[in-house]
Amino acid sequence: MTRHRDNTDSDAVDRALALEILSGEQSAMRALVERHEEMVLRVCQRMLGCRHDAEDVAQETFLRALRSLASWDRSRPLRPWLLAIAANRCRTALAKRKAVACDGQILAEELPARGSGDQDHGQLVEEVDLALAQVRSEHRQAFELFHQDQLAYAEIAEVMEVPVGTVKTWIHRTRQEVAARLIRRGVVERVDHSENEHAMRPSRAATANALG
Repeated sequence: MTRHRDNTDSDAVDRALALEILSGEQSAMRALVERHEEMVLRVCQRMLGCRHDAEDVAQETFLRALRSLASWDRSRPLRPWLLAIAANRCRTALAKRKAVACDGQILAEELPARGSGDQDHGQLVEEVDLALAQVRSEHRQAFELFHQDQLAYAEIAEVMEVPVGTVKTWIHRTRQEVAARLIRRGVVERVDHSENEHAMRPSRAATANALG
């Protein structure tokens, strides 16, 4: 599936569909939902930790968005507005019950692990999950929304209701904390940054490819 993050053409398509919906075009409503249902569901599942609950909240998100579409600021992209509605509905759901923890993953292949093979890779993924479990929940959520769900910084800021600068700081700190834990446990080797300053910082594209 092609991603359209920060894509002007994609924003234009969303805007055109929204205008058609406001004029009463039912097919445009279905098209808009189909364009964003996967991402909305993933964000809901990330926040709620339960697919069944996420599906219910995602459905509620689209119902509320369609009812409130006339209030959408047409000068702004629609997707962040839609994700903000999803996040608000998730917070309402979380207020009614305790969130289920959601395991995190990052790209293991890009880290300089000791040894090789499927067994070593599996151990590294497990260690990364354990490291992420020690990170503050909001930092981990920002990290996962960025690396696993491929949201832009601005979109994560909308979802989490914090400034973009805060999102960047949380993601950076999470990378540092995970890397430090892996080094302490001897899972990865410390890298000489004078030789390769990016060796402990897997690229976002590589992370997305590894996570499927």
